[in-house]
Parts: sequence; structure tokens; C-alpha cells
Amino acid sequence: MAADTQSGRFLSRGSSSARGWLAAIDRAAWRRFFLALFGLTAGLFLALYATALSQSGSYSLAAVVAGFSLLLTALVAVRTVPALARRTALRRWMVRIDYDFTREGAVYLAMIMVITVAALNTANNLLFIILACLLAAMLASGILSWIVLQGLEIDLVLPDHVFAEQPVLARLRLQSRKEFLPTFSVTLSGAAPRNRKFRKQIPPPAPAILTRDLYFPYIPHRSSAQQDVELVFPRRGSYLQESLRVSTRFPFGFARKTRSVHCGRQALVLPNVQPTEKCFSVLPQLGSEVDSYLKGLSHDLYAIRDYHQSDSARHVDWKATARVQQLKVREFTREDERRLHLVFDNRVPDTRPRTLEQFEKAVTLCACLAWYFYETGTDLGFATEDFETPVSPAGQVLYPILEKLALIEPAPAATAPQNVFAGRTSRQEQVFQIILSCQPRESFPADQQHLSYFVMMDSI
Repeated sequence: MAADTQSGRFLSRGSSSARGWLAAIDRAAWRRFFLALFGLTAGLFLALYATALSQSGSYSLAAVVAGFSLLLTALVAVRTVPALARRTALRRWMVRIDYDFTREGAVYLAMIMVITVAALNTANNLLFIILACLLAAMLASGILSWIVLQGLEIDLVLPDHVFAEQPVLARLRLQSRKEFLPTFSVTLSGAAPRNRKFRKQIPPPAPAILTRDLYFPYIPHRSSAQQDVELVFPRRGSYLQESLRVSTRFPFGFARKTRSVHCGRQALVLPNVQPTEKCFSVLPQLGSEVDSYLKGLSHDLYAIRDYHQSDSARHVDWKATARVQQLKVREFTREDERRLHLVFDNRVPDTRPRTLEQFEKAVTLCACLAWYFYETGTDLGFATEDFETPVSPAGQVLYPILEKLALIEPAPAATAPQNVFAGRTSRQEQVFQIILSCQPRESFPADQQHLSYFVMMDSI
């Protein structure tokens, strides 16, 4: 009984280890290996058959068979061998390089094919020597290009604050870590890497920072070269340059060899703060609303002047009026000159293109207002659905506000309680508010409506 139990345990262990071994097999690699073996065997058979045909006098048919043999061998060498090499233990030391043949390279390969067929058919030693020289030149080109693309590091420097639609000057530095050999004729590109299977570009997770090519003709060993490039970001948001594509056609231009070099640079592009037409139309109305709200907030007498029709009767100085027989009013100094609170309601009723366009205009208008109040020395606060700053000097909260506006996204109106912004505005009872919203004015508390200036997104 004990022996049966031990044998059952041994069999279970053996079956589990066999399943683990089968699961660890790289079936795709083995499939490629057998395909390569079959292709090379077929190529060898075709080469021997072409030799037999040439000896029997069928030169045209021998040339066709020899061409097929060479083509099959080249396909195995280009498509299968590099894929198998990347799956070996040496792949951690290998650098992935993409090859794109140029027009010159295609002509060169065609010349090699013609000379190969002629050499196999005629058995002329001079043709074999020429073929060897041509293949050696291609091999030397690949080795030199591989050396050029090694030991490179990239550093992309941007200003601390970047605004949408405003040109900025960035500095890109390419540094060579090679001990002895220099770097020749490399081009940096921010294009996305291509899928090797379908030869298509892989969409990046975020827009790229660098979209143009930069050319570096020569970089000495253990040295660096840099170029200044002007960049313009079309819209706000996050930009990512995870890597840059470094390519070269050195030395003969047969193929463009390309590899990716890590960059790891992320940029947050703030909304455009240049005054818009809507901003110019809002500021005069806003100024009159703020002045009306701030009037008479202090008890310190500033001056006595003539009465105007817009003045309140409670500010009439009756003694001065009786003395000069003309209505006079008192002006008071303001204890709180400018204390404003920006409220951005990111709830939208739908996601139609027109609504999203109005939302982007509202974000730009809010950024313009924040920048304007910063330049005028106003104490400023800001609130949105998941972010809030206290009322402080604008210089202290300006960039946190702009950074939040750079990443803010529209939210469906049903996902946020209707009074989420009303609760926040009610905490700012002594501060005049500017509310940008898609929601109707009646959705805010009645006691707050007279303390606020509303900018409806559908009117922008």
C-alpha cells in the first residue's frame, strides 16, 4: 500500500514537471527554427540542382533556380536568424536596430544578385572575387553603422513653464560615451517606433515633444553636441518623449539603420494665457461688478466729492451738503482691494464636438483671467470639482491653478452632485467670485448669485 502511494506521488510529480517543461517551451522560437532549417535545406538543394543544370547546358533554367536558392537563403538570413538571436541569452547585450534599405541599397543588392547568378553559372573566379568584395563592403557598412549607434545618450532640456501655442526654445544634447571612436552623420527623430510585424507606427501614450528631425554631422568620442530647437505645442496637456530614434546611413548609404535611445522627458503644457477676444469683452464688465461689490467695505474716510446718480444715498454727507447747498458723498478706503475667487465648473451636458470646443475656450479664458489677476496683484483663489486653493497672493497660486487647468477634462453632469460647486462657493462669502460653468445660473444658491459674476460656456 505504501509502495502504491509512493509510486502515485512519483507519477504526479513527473506529470507536473512535464507540464511545466511543456509550458516553458518557446513554441514560436522552435517554429522559426524548423522553418529556417527547412529553408536552408531547400536552398542547398536548389543550389545543387542549379549546378547540375549548368553542367548539362541549361544555363537559363540554372540561372532561375540559382536565383530562387539565393532568395530563399537571404529570406532566412534576414527574417529568421535575427529573431532567433533576440530570443537567446545574448539578447540583453544586443541592441535592437531597424534596417530600411535605401534606393542605393536596393540597386546594390540587385547588382549582387546578378553577379551571384553569373558566378554560379560560369564558375569564373574573378566574379567570385568581385562578389566577395561586394559582400564584404555590405558587412563593413553594417559593422560601422552599429559602432556609430552605440554609446549615445540624449538630454532634452525645456523651460520650467511651457504654454500652449507659444514658441519655446528647447535644447537637445547628444552625448557620445565611446572611448575611442567618434560618431558620424546621425539624425534624431521623435517619430514613434514601428511594429516590425505590420510595419506600422505604434501610437504613443501621449503626444511627442519633438516632432522634427535634427542632424548631427560629427561628435568626437567622450564629447557631446547640442542644438537649440524652437517648439510650439498646439494644445494644453501632458507631452511625453519616452525615447528618440537615432538613425544613420553611414558609411555607404545602403540602408538606414535606426535604434531607439531612452530620453524619458515629460512636459506639462499650460493653457495659453494670451488675452483672447472673449477676455477683452469680459474684463470691463467684470471690473464694474467688482467695483460695485467692493464699494464701501471700509469705514475709513478717503474723500468727499460731488454726488453722482450711481451713488448710494446712504453715503451722502448731510453736513457737507448743508454747508455748500449741494449734494456731497463720502468715499471710503478699501481694506480689501482685490480678493477674487475663480470657480471652474467642468461638468458638461454632452460630449459633442461643439461642447468640447466651448470647454477648451472656457479653459483658456480661465487661464487668461488668472494671469491677468496675477499681473494686477490680486489675491486669488481657485476651485474646481476635485481641486481647491485658498485665497492668497496670485503669485503663490498661479502655477498650481494653471497646472490643474492644463490637465482638467470635461465630466458628465450626472457624475457630479449639482451642489458640489455651490458648497464650495458658499464657503467664500466675503470674496467676489467668477464662475465659469455650463450649468444655468439658477442651479447655484440664490444668496451667492449676487456675489458672483457668471460666464456661461455656451456664450464663449
